[in-house]
Order: sequence, then structure tokens, then C-alpha cells
Amino acid sequence: MTVHFIGAGPGAADLLTVRAVGLLRESPVCLYAGTYLDPEVLGHCAPDAELIDTQGLDLDRIVEHCARAHAEEKDVARLCSGDPSIYSALTEQTRRLDARGIPWDVTPGVPAYAAAAAVLGTELTVPELVQSVVLTRTRARSTAMPESEALAGFARTRATLALHLAVTRIRPLAAELSAEYGDDCPVAVVYRASQPEQLVLRGTLADIAERVEAAGLRQAAIILVGRALAVSEIEHCAESHLYDPARDRHHLPTAGPAGRVSQP
Repeated sequence: MTVHFIGAGPGAADLLTVRAVGLLRESPVCLYAGTYLDPEVLGHCAPDAELIDTQGLDLDRIVEHCARAHAEEKDVARLCSGDPSIYSALTEQTRRLDARGIPWDVTPGVPAYAAAAAVLGTELTVPELVQSVVLTRTRARSTAMPESEALAGFARTRATLALHLAVTRIRPLAAELSAEYGDDCPVAVVYRASQPEQLVLRGTLADIAERVEAAGLRQAAIILVGRALAVSEIEHCAESHLYDPARDRHHLPTAGPAGRVSQP
């Protein structure tokens, strides 16, 4: 028996990995985060699977369900929104499972920030403009942020910011970020990327708060901030060295049949 932590992706049922779909079909028990999950994702589960919505459960009760399944020798599919590597409480859950001797593994999923960028049709890194992406959050009703991870510190890098769990504080955040990025810095807010309720709001740090508040967004939204979102600026940036026609490619190995690498 194994507890499979599975990245459910941003919500769309067809954005799960092939491995994730296989595990869902084979697991008699599925624990899922109903707050952010599109119900169609559960269509990958077996018709007779036991489905348990965890949005009203604390970690100990979630692990109790896993322990019960373990005693019954049933695999568990533990669906996490996005990818389990960020903001999934994976550490807390696996610590409890380890203490009980319950085996587990992890299957990655499409992270929310990547789904948002896909919806926008935007590359978050642009040569000579921005080459870093900062994934972070702010504190509202959640645990405290480490002092070393103040938003102002990240803003000074001028990297593309992907802000999670922050849409309810969009007005003070925009004001804080303007000091480093400028009022005219482009911002995009993507609500429930890939789901039927998807909504995209574009603006700048000067006006995005007004747009978000008018739309009434309170959760399930990713905020992307940075100059990479500005098409007009990207047109004047250098292009990638990887595909530069002047690049010397004679010394590079090439992929042969079945992915085998051969030397030119």
C-alpha cells in the first residue's frame, strides 16, 4: 500500500500527467482538495473509488484516512492542487506518515504559475531583460513569512514575481512593489487558470488593484508581475543565444535514433 501525492495541476482534467491518471484509476481511495479542484479531475478515478474532500479536514484527520486505508491495504491518491513541491503541506503530511510507517511517493503536476503563463501566452524569462522567476506568497491568514523573505527584498531583484495566496492584499502589494518596478510595470492576475471559470485581468501596478476589486476575486488567483509581460519591451530585447544563427554548432552532439547521442 502506498499514499500517492499527486499534483492535480491548475484544475483542468486533461492537464494531469499520464502517471497521475494511471494512479488515480488504480487507487481505491482518493483524498482531494475540493477548494481548488475542478470536479472533472475526479472523473479519472475508478467508479467505485472512495472520494474524500479534505477542505474541511485538518492534517491529523487526513492522515487518519490514510492510516485506515493502509490497514485495509488500499492505495491512496492524495490529490494536491498545482504541484506538490510548493504550498501543498507535503512536508507535514509525509512526516506524519513516516511516523506511522506508511509508504508514500510523489508525482509532480503542472504548477499554477506555469498554467497562468500558458493562459497569457507569455514566457516569464526574456534575454537581457529578466532571467529569474521568484515564486513566493504573502501573509494574510496563513503562517508568517521568514524575515529574510520580505517582498521588498525580492522586488529589488526586478525578477518576474509569481505571487500565490495574495489576491486579497493586491492593493498594498501593488503599492509596495511600485517602489522598485514602477507604477507602469505590467501585471496579470489569472483566476482559476485552465478551469471553466477562468478569468484574466491585465493592468499595471497603478491600476491592477482596482480591476481585481471590481471583479471580486478572493482566492484561487496567481499574480504575475514583471517587465517580461510587456510585449513592447520584449521586441527590443536580445534573442536567445541558444538559437542564434551565429552560434557555433559544429562541436555539439546530436540526438540519433531512439534518443541516442552521436558526435557530428
